Amino acid sequence: MQSLRPSDTVHQYFPDALQFSLLKSSKTHQETQQLHAFSLKTGVFSHPSVSSRLLSLYADPNINNLRYARSVFDRIQHRSLVLWNIIIKCYVQNQQSHEAISLFVHMLDHFPPDEFTFPCAIKGCANLNALEEGKQIHGLVLKIGFGLDKFVQGSLVHLYSKCGKIGSAHQVFDQMGEKDLVLWNSLLSGYGRCGEVKAAMKVFDEMPEKDCFSWTILIDGLAKCGDIETAREIFEGMPNRNLVSWNTMINGYMKAGDVNSASKLFDRMPTRNLITWNSMIGGFESNLHFLEALEMYCRMLEEEFRPTHATLVSVISAVSGLASLGKGRSIHSYIVKNGIELDGVVGTVLIEMYSKCGGIDSAVTVFETIRHKKLGHWTAIIVGLSIHGMAEHALKLFREMIRIGMKPNAVTFVGVLNACSHAGLINDGRGYFNMMINEYGVKPTIEHYGCLVDVFCRAGHLEEAKNIIREMPMRPNNVIWMTLLNGARKHGNVKVGEYAAQHLIELAPETIGGYVVLSNMYAVAGEWDKVSKVREMMKKRGLRKEPGCSSIEHKGVVHKFIVGDKSHPHRKEIYSKLSEMREKLKMAGHVPDTSQVLLNIEEEEVREAELENHSERLAIAFGLINIAAGSPIRIMKNLRVCSDCHSVTKLLSKLYSCEIIVRDNSRFHHFKNGLCSCKDFW
Repeated sequence: MQSLRPSDTVHQYFPDALQFSLLKSSKTHQETQQLHAFSLKTGVFSHPSVSSRLLSLYADPNINNLRYARSVFDRIQHRSLVLWNIIIKCYVQNQQSHEAISLFVHMLDHFPPDEFTFPCAIKGCANLNALEEGKQIHGLVLKIGFGLDKFVQGSLVHLYSKCGKIGSAHQVFDQMGEKDLVLWNSLLSGYGRCGEVKAAMKVFDEMPEKDCFSWTILIDGLAKCGDIETAREIFEGMPNRNLVSWNTMINGYMKAGDVNSASKLFDRMPTRNLITWNSMIGGFESNLHFLEALEMYCRMLEEEFRPTHATLVSVISAVSGLASLGKGRSIHSYIVKNGIELDGVVGTVLIEMYSKCGGIDSAVTVFETIRHKKLGHWTAIIVGLSIHGMAEHALKLFREMIRIGMKPNAVTFVGVLNACSHAGLINDGRGYFNMMINEYGVKPTIEHYGCLVDVFCRAGHLEEAKNIIREMPMRPNNVIWMTLLNGARKHGNVKVGEYAAQHLIELAPETIGGYVVLSNMYAVAGEWDKVSKVREMMKKRGLRKEPGCSSIEHKGVVHKFIVGDKSHPHRKEIYSKLSEMREKLKMAGHVPDTSQVLLNIEEEEVREAELENHSERLAIAFGLINIAAGSPIRIMKNLRVCSDCHSVTKLLSKLYSCEIIVRDNSRFHHFKNGLCSCKDFW
């Protein structure tokens, strides 16, 4: 198209004031911008035909430039109803329905809506699930007299279906004369969304015609309601399956926890798209099949699909579940290499992954590199620092986020209270709990009360902890009773321990940890008769203590050890290193704390040997053999670290001049130079 020059006269390009051939023939964004600029410089813009045509062009789906459309709209002095309709529709199409509804309300001061305005405004309400506003517009529809317009009625069916008012949707539907397939699908979708599967199937049977979308809606509704078998039958009976129906069925299987059927269906698919891969990766992750999620992600890359933010969120979460720092770093490298922004959820889960995998320094680095930090980023790093025992750093960041005007939420305060708990900050814990309620209006949940109880239990203020439990507005759960029991064991208060154990066993008799801690407490006190009674109780109820298991990653492979494990292919080297460790510890003056051995073993040497074979010591021996000097040894353990292993690991970090990071079932311990980050408070 020939460029326009401001010096050209209006009549040269518009020989007749009513014929704007260039505007009519304009198709591209560049051409429209040229004409727009020309109209402003020559004063032609004020002509209603020019400004209206420019607005229509910018709002057209082929150009769809909302910013320019609004700019043109705002400069038009005398706006017709048609122009209002165009701009409202443009906002709805661009997923900015709040502004569309606001414009609709403003328009009412100038014009009554027509049969073109109402469908757009109602669709905007449907997009927002704004039922009340939709009802008000429906009232206006009836008042003005558009209640029988099929497009208005169709939009109302969609609104009520999407907002869960399926009775109202069906009522409008029944009043309609001619009903097309889109309307039938809207009604069908509404019943599926409301969980009324029988009614949905009835509508499905009554439909005069069906398309792939109809079948898919029914399958999705059945799957969401848990009727996966019927969904499978419907899917297998489809005359023509499209990619959406395959993806819907995979999602249904994953939501039902049937990952095997989802995998088989995935393998049968003739074609796949990005949604398919995300459904598989996200489904594996949500069903705790972390390794399969990671394998599917690698397979996706091999087939040259580019991950989306949703893909990365799922696979990073899977890495967190595996506690595989190496794999996490690899995914982070991909993110950096491809210039993917961390301002959203990807940044949050990346911080969480590094925190859970023992790389808290990397978590802090990720946090610091995020330019536009959101609440999720602040919360993730505060929670991460708290579980690593870095309370001072966590609380410093909390104060900083408050200073810049970021409003903490309930999860943020869980992290803050955890930080206070792991550092023994009783007054701070009480103060932040009150701040949460009084300054930020956050209603305490049972998790917050659990954190507060933990603050007092770890510090030995058991009676205050009991008072908090008594005064809670909700019934204590097994976590809170377990917290009190652990506090009693730590501080040797058998009476409080028995009180907590009694409530715990009454509430959740299947909680194995309660019996184990109670037995531990009795063993330390030398009350072996009571130890036997607890173990007999476990035996009668068919409960078995979970064996200690520690894992360590080396060159992308996770090595697992259980107490006394001799199954590892390098067991000779490992046990040789254990002997070396024992001699070094003995020379350093370490005296084993045999009270941690819960069996009534009289021979002191046998009791000491029991301690030496704890799973984390085997993992440490493996790490000392294989992990390069200067690199931290990272160990993940399923149970709480015992006092003797804690003392031993401190000494080993000094004797071997290495950093050992251990994650137990409560927190992280960073051992270095003979000290632990928890300051022996855990």
